[in-house]
Amino acid sequence: MPAQPETETQPHFTTEEEDRKTMSPYALQSRAGNAPAPQEGITVIGEAVRRVSPEAAEFLLEVSASAPTAAQALRDNQTRTAQVAQAIMALGVQNPDMQSISLNVHSSYAPAMQALPPAVGMLPQISTGMPGEVQFGAYTATNTLRVNVREAARVGEIVDAAARAGANVGGFCFKVSDEANARRAALESAGKDARAKAELLASSTGKQVGDPIAVTEEILASNGSYMALRSTFPLAFGAGAPRVAGELEYYARVSATFRLA
Repeated sequence: MPAQPETETQPHFTTEEEDRKTMSPYALQSRAGNAPAPQEGITVIGEAVRRVSPEAAEFLLEVSASAPTAAQALRDNQTRTAQVAQAIMALGVQNPDMQSISLNVHSSYAPAMQALPPAVGMLPQISTGMPGEVQFGAYTATNTLRVNVREAARVGEIVDAAARAGANVGGFCFKVSDEANARRAALESAGKDARAKAELLASSTGKQVGDPIAVTEEILASNGSYMALRSTFPLAFGAGAPRVAGELEYYARVSATFRLA
């Protein structure tokens, strides 16, 4: 039987039209839904820093007292708190400017191994580091107060007076009387900066800026940390005004996308 001639199989390439015919309507809908819609626009970042001189200050005071009983610890704490209040009120702090935000009582006890003598060859016992006036089995009452200083320039001497009266000081915060206005001014300037950048870039490409498509904002209030971070990471922040010491800074950042016409 004569051998049949071999036929060479040619590869078949389907066209996009053939693929569309063999695909289900659901697949076609999925492909169309995943295709990004072309959108012509420009996205810019606007920045601004609003600086305001602080008009008031706020800080925390902690007053502690220890005694053999909880009732005595609370009484002693009340006496010490009154002494601290008297010391700072003599410098202009008013009674409504002091507010107790936390009052806690806890007991102190000795670890079980504390009474055992150290074995021969072992390291000496480690000190517990507790204050000398605190006795094992005693109670400690701690009162935390928030103090508002209406004159920011006097906060240093008021803190010194509170420390001399036996209080621990921490948690400083400087404030302005109209913080909302400072934030609003910073955001407004950042928005104008974003619009100006968009118009400049659009003009360089022969386009015009249309309506905004999306706008996001963020604002940071600090006692100068913005400039401190900017000097450390210069590429993380935009251009700012000259450095001014002793002022509160409200840094606003606006990201805006505009249509191009």
